[in-house]
Amino acid sequence: MNTTGIYEQLITQLVEQNLDRETFHVGERSLEAGEAATWLSRFLTRLIEIAMDSVPHGDARINDQISLANTIVQWLSTHIKDEQLISENLIASRGKILTALFDKTNPIAADLPKYVESIMPLTGLTQSELFCGSNVGVSLETEIKREIQSSDEIYWLVSFIKWTGIRIFKKELESFTRSGKQLKIITTSYMGATDAKAVEFLASLPNTEVKLSYNTNRERLHAKSYLFMRNTGFHTGYIGSSNLSHSALTSGLEWNLKITSQEIPHIINKSLSTFETYWQSPDFEHFDGKAPSKEKLNNALREAKGSFSTATPSFYFDIKPHSHQQTILDKLQTERDLHKRYRNLVVAATGTGKTIISAFDFARFYNENPEANFLFIAHREEILKQALAAYRGVLKNSAFGELWVGNHKPNTYQHLFASIQSLNAQLSTVNNNQTEKLALSEDYFDYIVIDEVHHISASSYRAVLAHFSPKILLGLTATPERHDGTDILSDFCNVIAAEIRLPEAINQRHLSPFQYFGIDDDTDLTKISWSKGRYDIAELTHLYTYNDQRVLRILQSLEEVVTDIAQMRALAFCVSKEHAKFMAQKFTLHNIACGVLTSDNSKDREVLQQQLKSKQINVLFVVDIFNEGVDIPELDTLLFLRPTESLTIFLQQLGRGLRLTDNKECCTILDFVGNSRPEYDFSHKFRALVGKTNQAIAKEVKQGFPHLPLGCRIELQEKTQAMILKNISQATLNKNKLLSLINNFPHNTNLPLTLTNFLQLNPNLTLEDIYKVNVGRSKKGGGWSALLAASKNKEIAAADKALYSAYYRAINNRLLNCSSISYLRFIKTLCDNSFSISALNTDVNLPKHQQLFALMTHYDFWDKTGKQAGFSDVAISLLALRNTTLLAELADVITLLIERLEVSEFAMPTVNNSKVDASPLKMHVRYPKEHILVAFGDSTFTKKSSSREGVLNIADANTELLFVTLDKCEKQFSATTMYHDYAISPTLFHWQTQNSARPNSGRGLAYITQKETQKTFLLFVREQGKDENGRTIGFVNFGPVDFVKYEGSQPMNITWKLKHPMPAYLWHETAKLAVG
Repeated sequence: MNTTGIYEQLITQLVEQNLDRETFHVGERSLEAGEAATWLSRFLTRLIEIAMDSVPHGDARINDQISLANTIVQWLSTHIKDEQLISENLIASRGKILTALFDKTNPIAADLPKYVESIMPLTGLTQSELFCGSNVGVSLETEIKREIQSSDEIYWLVSFIKWTGIRIFKKELESFTRSGKQLKIITTSYMGATDAKAVEFLASLPNTEVKLSYNTNRERLHAKSYLFMRNTGFHTGYIGSSNLSHSALTSGLEWNLKITSQEIPHIINKSLSTFETYWQSPDFEHFDGKAPSKEKLNNALREAKGSFSTATPSFYFDIKPHSHQQTILDKLQTERDLHKRYRNLVVAATGTGKTIISAFDFARFYNENPEANFLFIAHREEILKQALAAYRGVLKNSAFGELWVGNHKPNTYQHLFASIQSLNAQLSTVNNNQTEKLALSEDYFDYIVIDEVHHISASSYRAVLAHFSPKILLGLTATPERHDGTDILSDFCNVIAAEIRLPEAINQRHLSPFQYFGIDDDTDLTKISWSKGRYDIAELTHLYTYNDQRVLRILQSLEEVVTDIAQMRALAFCVSKEHAKFMAQKFTLHNIACGVLTSDNSKDREVLQQQLKSKQINVLFVVDIFNEGVDIPELDTLLFLRPTESLTIFLQQLGRGLRLTDNKECCTILDFVGNSRPEYDFSHKFRALVGKTNQAIAKEVKQGFPHLPLGCRIELQEKTQAMILKNISQATLNKNKLLSLINNFPHNTNLPLTLTNFLQLNPNLTLEDIYKVNVGRSKKGGGWSALLAASKNKEIAAADKALYSAYYRAINNRLLNCSSISYLRFIKTLCDNSFSISALNTDVNLPKHQQLFALMTHYDFWDKTGKQAGFSDVAISLLALRNTTLLAELADVITLLIERLEVSEFAMPTVNNSKVDASPLKMHVRYPKEHILVAFGDSTFTKKSSSREGVLNIADANTELLFVTLDKCEKQFSATTMYHDYAISPTLFHWQTQNSARPNSGRGLAYITQKETQKTFLLFVREQGKDENGRTIGFVNFGPVDFVKYEGSQPMNITWKLKHPMPAYLWHETAKLAVG
């Protein structure tokens, strides 16, 4: 082999022999278990086709080819010991292809052969075909008519529908739906292009459902897909550029690809699954053809065309929290229920729905406390009016709340939306009328929201906080860190209760996508002093303000990247006032209109903002985070002219450019990167931009960031990428770096050296960082106590090594993968009682759930049966763990694990199954698989479970456990396995059985007959098998599920209905095909 380029093929023995590894770089990777079946069967398909084609020509050729095929089937049956493989797949010797099967007793047509010929698509049911609007070949219009007539279910997904397109298929659609077959259509009011007449006609058809997205402001559906499902399994589909219009279907230069389930089943399956996920999404609403639906559609179409009167009082949507907002709500509930913290700070970029989140949070509180007094504080009337409208919409109460701002005076004081100015002016006494005064006590308001809470250090806000003591105080901000260094966390239990992840907000179209350019500015920052987590400002200023070459690089980059500098609106972040003024002077010399905003001219803030909005200036240079008051949604460009050490500050600066506006396609970000010190952390910045993935951030950088949010792009210059990768490599934590931090600890604080204090002093470190580092020579051990010993050059005593290993195993492999508060508290109680079970209960026997917890603990530490570990019972096994040093370490770990919990657990729904109902497992929290096996008796003190499969039948409990790993090929994207298991909606989950499952026998039949057999199925889900550090990931308990439907055989595709909606924090990972 000497043809250079990229390949993706199995390496055969011949290929291996011909690879000249001395002359060529040979790229190769290992075949993963999750993809092996697909790769090998695809390879064999090609070989078998070659073998069939090599059969000699002659009268007996077809019979010889059939005989060869049957020989292969028989050989396979022998090797996998499946007799049904022969009986179901041997080919009849006549060599015929089945084209139809219809009942002759009650024929569907008088002339069945002629009928079959008239409905059979001319391009068949098994091969793909491209329709490209040419005048050669079959027309798309003709083919779709035949597809309609030969289908059993039809699913269409289009941006818009025109009457001219529908009337082409009017007769066929009427006939199809009259026969009792199902038609489902999803469309939108996008650009007002849909014809109401077409939608109304479709909704009038029997057995037809139509769903629309009316949200013209967040419209993202541009797909065109036509799926035709058949009971025979011969499904077809068309994916391309044609909407349902006459021109697109007949005469337009449109490209549409026909796909078939026989040729590329994974594409058909993904298309159908995506349609079903969209169908279940609240973004698409049912259109029933009745008057309210018609009015809503017509109003939406007029608004999309720009002819809708804004004065018309109309609410289109039921307001529901998006998944990322529900995640925040769940975290807030956990803060209060679990951590008993009732002063909560929510941090989120402007535009991500902070006010809606607060409204839903209050709605939950209000439902439980209907007499509650409520106060919403903001500093501008516009914000208060918007908040009032949002709360009324969420509460579905148009009379809720009153304004107290400017000329608006409240009649009562139960539900107030007040400006800080109005509230502060009459804080001690409130004018109820002209003569009577009403004093508000400190506990008068039960629930207070402060919007833009970064203003809280101002004296006006301090007076309010000093006076009122509500049951719940909720602060909302996009900028938690202030330019004046004021700490607002002290008013909120020193904790940020919840932050909205940037990628999720972009995917949900609450924020603009970004295009990020990392540009080498040819500066060397390695010699700049570093103190208290940041570069020295004076030295950076000197480096940047005496560097005309850097300015030229910035100007050249702007010219290359930005479409039109005279039309851009850019915010540029500088290191100091001198730097901002220097940059403004240089830009002015190059005829770029610009301004400077620092604390010296803060009075000009409004004027400068307006000038930037109107493009009188194109760049506004600001210092540090003094941009906290800069609110310009139209910003389309950000210039990072200095390194930003704080991730929080970086994100709030970034958020300034991600506000959505009508004409903003994306936010352009130019980050000028120098050769950085090893202390400077690039990995956290890029992780925040990319979001959660299953691979290290260095690999994301090397691969060109393949997992960015929708519409986003990161482009690094070659030198910049090399510097960043070097920085990430230098910053990668290892034993020596941890030991250095430990040894330096006394020089930075007077606090005692404990694990908790160490992590507080090093906030970028996590428990996972501590325990991923191997300390000993065996590369199988470590932990905090081992690190402390190594820092003092002490060897762990030989007698203690097994115990150190047991603690490391328990913490690293099990406890870091457990988020159950009940189990963690059990471990904490054991720590407090030196692992004495007898001290836990005065009764003779522990309660059943504690017995199971104790057994889980045994396996966490020893990972063996009692006999293999040398113990006669669990109590003795746990007593063997007594060690003062290690107990202190474990107690610290448990405290930290509990402190970081973000999800509240709750009991599983009752399923009338004694073993399941008695299980100690709770809903929506993560457990190591070993805990689950203990909970259901598959692992006991005398027998360790050997379960390695994705299903486990607990016969004596009439229960089956379903273990789902969403990403089965962790190192490589696999289109054929990616969409086997996924969420369709918060209550519906698509699951693929093992390949052996058939609907008429064994496990497959057990799934289908669940209702009759009353069998319990429990679903446990994890994102992938291992994290980026190779640590096995635990499973989240989704709880009991009920059978809904199935498709196919060997494997079967089953839809389960969850008895309780899945946790919002996992929606993004599980809903692979969801909208956003």
